[in-house]
Amino acid sequence: RENPYLNLTFDPQHAEKYEMRKTFKAHIAPISSLALHPKKPIVATASDDHTWKMWSVPAGELILTGEGHKSWVSCIDFHPKAASLATSSGDATVKIWDFVKSKCVATFSDHSQAVWGCAYHDSGDFLVSCSMDHTAKLWDLARQKCRLTLRGHVDSINAVIFQPFSNNITTCSGDKTVSLWDARTGLCIQTFYGHLNSCNHVAFNLRGDTIASTDADGGVRLWDVRMVQERLQINAGPYAANKVVIDRSGTLLAVASDDHSIKCYNAEDGSFLSTLDGHENVVQAVVFESNQDMLISAGSDMTFRVW
Repeated sequence: RENPYLNLTFDPQHAEKYEMRKTFKAHIAPISSLALHPKKPIVATASDDHTWKMWSVPAGELILTGEGHKSWVSCIDFHPKAASLATSSGDATVKIWDFVKSKCVATFSDHSQAVWGCAYHDSGDFLVSCSMDHTAKLWDLARQKCRLTLRGHVDSINAVIFQPFSNNITTCSGDKTVSLWDARTGLCIQTFYGHLNSCNHVAFNLRGDTIASTDADGGVRLWDVRMVQERLQINAGPYAANKVVIDRSGTLLAVASDDHSIKCYNAEDGSFLSTLDGHENVVQAVVFESNQDMLISAGSDMTFRVW
């Protein structure tokens, strides 16, 4: 499939203009993950209180709450057509929630340990999950079963995503590596070495030619997928960098940090742009809301904040 973003250019968001607009106390335990609705101004939060919730932004009105996981919810992702969402949890399951039926319609329990992440393929037919059991699994949603298991990492896989508009999956692991896999064969195509500590998160730009990854020392690295090499190294330490996102222009990078802040960098030369302070505890998640030029963050202080 052709990536529709290959020839499009977007204006970058203005990192220097961000200031905290609103704070919402969303959960009764730390928030681990955020996801944006593909079409509407809605954000979903996943929390250690075993629930997930959907909110309107920037108003912050509660739309839906999902209960059913028996442990912390680690990750949340909207289906590309937005009729459902997926969550992963410390109870070693992945669940699919249907908005029309307003209930959980599938539970995948093939992982043997806590599941750290889940992500939809852009077709919406497949979901990938990653776990503390050192594997990632590809789920066929129509048949509701596991299609492939990706083995090769020698420690917990902490995050997983699809390369945009492709059949490639990217994982990052506690073994300090970032790997690219072919979802059709289940084979590892490429491994990127360079992190000096456990990798926490991995993200793509819209064009799909750059991977950003973060580690427990606060190191952020940008990798050129085609040339298979490190393009840029940013030190956002000494505290751990928990999440990284690239805005749709591909030029702005935001990092959620253990030091209670969000740090913004230029994704082309790595220069530091700004720090957003306001969270009272570790920042665990960050997303760009490009239509309204917002940045949304969430963390262990149980709030999500709109900048």
